[in-house]
Amino acid sequence: MSTITENTISELSRNEKVELLQWLVKDLGDSFLGIESNPNVCGGSACIVRTRIPVRVLENARRNGVTESELLHDYPTLTAQDLANAWSYVRSHREEIEREITENEED
Repeated sequence: MSTITENTISELSRNEKVELLQWLVKDLGDSFLGIESNPNVCGGSACIVRTRIPVRVLENARRNGVTESELLHDYPTLTAQDLANAWSYVRSHREEIEREITENEED
């Protein structure tokens, strides 16, 4: 893989830069800052980075009336930004989160 440098990018035309940016957005389209899915962690459920806390657990707690303040107290490794990232992920992956909550309630 070739290395892209600042000089390489500065040599691109405005249209080429737009095309590059569009390609990057498309390539990273399913990525969420602060959220990761790893098949070897929590069965592949989306989790907060640096933790094993699934997004579905946080969303389910929120639905059951647990406040953000309580979540931050109960999970001291979480930050307010982690919760913001989780809620963004939930909005974009509603069906996935619904399914995981339902499956875990059945267990």
